[in-house]
Amino acid sequence: MENKVVLVTGSSRGIGRATIIEFAKKGYNVVINYISSEKEAKLKFVDGDFEFNNEEDAKKLKEYVEKQYGIQTMIVEMDVSNEAEIISGIKKIIDRFGKIDVLVNCAGIVFDRDIYKATVSEFENTIRVNVLGAFIVSREVSKYMKKGSSIINVSSTNGTKVIAPESIDYNISKVGLQSLTRDLAFQFKPNIRVNAIAIGWADTDMNKDLPKEYIEEENKKIFLNRFATPSEIANTIYFLSSEESTYINGEVLTIDGGY
Repeated sequence: MENKVVLVTGSSRGIGRATIIEFAKKGYNVVINYISSEKEAKLKFVDGDFEFNNEEDAKKLKEYVEKQYGIQTMIVEMDVSNEAEIISGIKKIIDRFGKIDVLVNCAGIVFDRDIYKATVSEFENTIRVNVLGAFIVSREVSKYMKKGSSIINVSSTNGTKVIAPESIDYNISKVGLQSLTRDLAFQFKPNIRVNAIAIGWADTDMNKDLPKEYIEEENKKIFLNRFATPSEIANTIYFLSSEESTYINGEVLTIDGGY
């Protein structure tokens, strides 16, 4: 049987990385997407050295899943805030694999600024990556998807169950992504299912610099008294793409451990 193909945007680390591993375990051929560290720095208006080497992380992940699971892999450098790069990147994937069965829109950024310090440029970049990027990638990938294919958007409880005033750009973008999910599910019916997950606190790079006291305070609010692991989130993403969820469509599934 021909292996299915999954594209996970923003998959060189964090939840995206865990999702690549989960699908590789299930026998999928995987497409790892990253943005160059320099471009990410520009999106986030960071000067000088950036703390992550996205290209190196992507190469290490590729080597790991190939060796561990014996599947085919592909790395695509693609800035999801750039329409031309998206169109070019999707073409490369189709030239290699001929199809994409599952798309996971996982790429995202956040600035964490007080409302009076946040700039319009920062706000625009967050919306461009987190919402518009997911829209364009979904639009382009859907052209090559067949009946039974699936799109999963990685959203957040921020802006709905959780209000975080210091990340208003992120909050609004994730609510927008949930609305986009419903619209795309309608647009792509009946052959492509589109769902989203709304993640609460997760143990990722994005949250690694939070003050210890704040983490302890938030853990007390979570019924399970801990942050989610990336693999727990990846398991749910896979479920929404699988034969076990074929009648779930246009939904947002909350993963927050009870909050």
